[in-house]
Amino acid sequence: MTTEHVIIVGGSSGMGLALAETLLSEGSEVTIASRSPERLEKAARSLASDRVRTVQADIAHENDVARLFNEPADHVVTTAVDGVGAYQPIAEFDVDTARGVLDSKLIGAILLAKHAAPALRPGGSITLTSGIAAYRPSPRGSMVAAVNGALASFARAAALELAPVRVNVISPGWVDTPVWDLIPGSGKAATLAAKAEALPVGRVGRPEDIAHAIVALMRNGFITGTVLHADGGHRLV
Repeated sequence: MTTEHVIIVGGSSGMGLALAETLLSEGSEVTIASRSPERLEKAARSLASDRVRTVQADIAHENDVARLFNEPADHVVTTAVDGVGAYQPIAEFDVDTARGVLDSKLIGAILLAKHAAPALRPGGSITLTSGIAAYRPSPRGSMVAAVNGALASFARAAALELAPVRVNVISPGWVDTPVWDLIPGSGKAATLAAKAEALPVGRVGRPEDIAHAIVALMRNGFITGTVLHADGGHRLV
C-alpha cells in the first residue's frame, strides 16, 4: 500500500506545523513548504522524522508552486495566514501594501490548484485556509475580508472544474498561533483571554483544533466545495 503523502504550504509553524505533527503520528509522509529557510529548518528539527521533506517556496510564484509537485501526492493544504500589512482603512488604502495577502492567500491558492490537480492520486483533495474575517469583518480589515470570502467562492468553482479532486476550505476563528506573539509584553495573554470570554466554547482555538478539522476534510471523500468553520462559535456572537 502506498503511504499517504500530504503537502502543507505554511507547514513550518502554527496550524500547518500542528497538521504535520498530526499526520506524522498517523504514519503519513509530509512535505512542508515555507518562504523561510530558518523556519523550515526549525520545523524539521521539531518534527524529527525521516518522513518529512522541506521545500523553500513562495506560492505567489508559479515556478515555486510547480516545484512542489515533482512527485505524486494525496492531499495539498495551504495554511497561509492574513498579512498584517493588509489591515488598513479604505480611505488610506495602499495597494502595494495589501498585495501580499492577495498573492499569498488567493493567487497562491489558484496556482496550487492549477498544479496540484494533475499530480494528485485518486481520492486526492486540496484544502485552503480562509478565516473568520470573511464572516465577522472589522474596521480596517476590508482587504482581509474580501480575500477570505473569495476563497470560498473559488473553492466551489474549483470543486466542479477539478472534480473528482475535492476542494474545500477551512475557516478558523481566533487561534493561539505565533502571529499573536507580535503583541508585546503581557498583551497577548490579556487579548486572548478577552477573546475567549466572547466565544461560546469559552476558549480560543489551538493549532491542533484546526489540524484535526483539516484531517476530517481530507479524509472524508464525500465532502467537496465546502467551508468548514472551526471558530468556536464566533459567527454566532
